[in-house]
Amino acid sequence: MKTITIIGAGMMGSALAFPARENGHDVRLVGTHLDREIIDHCCKTNRHPKFNKDFPDGMTYYQIEDLKQALVGTDFIICGVSSFGVDWFKNEILPQLEDGIPVISVTKGLMNTENGELLTYLDIWQETLDALGKTIPLNAIGGPCTSYELVAHDQTEVTFCGKDMQVLSMIKAAMATDYYHISLSTDIVGVESAVALKNGYALGIALTIGLNQKEFGIDSELHFNSQAAVFGHSVREMYKLLALQGADDIDNLVLGAGDLYVTVYGGRTRLVGILLGRGLDIDEAKLELKGVTLESLVVAERVAKAVKVKAEKGLVNAEEFPLLMHIDEIITQKKAVNIPWDKFTFEK
Repeated sequence: MKTITIIGAGMMGSALAFPARENGHDVRLVGTHLDREIIDHCCKTNRHPKFNKDFPDGMTYYQIEDLKQALVGTDFIICGVSSFGVDWFKNEILPQLEDGIPVISVTKGLMNTENGELLTYLDIWQETLDALGKTIPLNAIGGPCTSYELVAHDQTEVTFCGKDMQVLSMIKAAMATDYYHISLSTDIVGVESAVALKNGYALGIALTIGLNQKEFGIDSELHFNSQAAVFGHSVREMYKLLALQGADDIDNLVLGAGDLYVTVYGGRTRLVGILLGRGLDIDEAKLELKGVTLESLVVAERVAKAVKVKAEKGLVNAEEFPLLMHIDEIITQKKAVNIPWDKFTFEK
């Protein structure tokens, strides 16, 4: 039996408690400073307030002040914070962790640098660990997986990535079930970038839904030709971005494509894309979805900035990313949605 500590009581981190606890492990769920009400609710009901199913019996719950207690005897840690909690985890949590205890993160996203590079969150955390003189194996989870479907035991396939295959194998053995299927990869850039990129492109696909609602009515039937066209072009741009970043295994694009499919069919990114397609500008869409975390906007803007910096240096042609550039215009310049269909076509 392993002892597994999950830090961050959001939906995805909390969902991973199900396969972990169902496999007989000691699972401890620690809320961040923003999760107090969630942890209180879990303590009272043994259920996450966003789930319609109880946690497996035997779970234990901790507020952030009790983190040290929750870490005693831990075999590995699951980071369950959102992309907006990356710096908090870096500054507040990493310094408290013991050497040698692996961390695996569900947090998806990329950070752009002034010279146009795109860093994974593991890259950013590694810089902090190096400065602290700590040796902690950092790993991440990528692939198409929504939290509520994992809780419902829907068949799910993901990839765990990290530098040490032995560590990855240990975590897989603890987490894999007959419904949670896990591949392993040492291509951190390929896995992490693929699943991060899908956020911005899912917004692009959702634009077509809003455009059709604007033209034919909100309750009109869905039009899948336009969604499929943007989906296909999104995968093409994602492929080019992975190659630009130097991903070791371009096959990990499959993870991004699968995650793109899942994201288009539900969630916050779909909602904001639809609203923009209907004609709202980005500020109006944010107001409509007040209180909703919109990671897709952050990812799209960061990636677009990186591409533009590289284009200025002559390292890439920004015209190869017409959808990304248009999404960036919508977000940063409040441009009206006008999908550049002609730029999606090619001759070879």
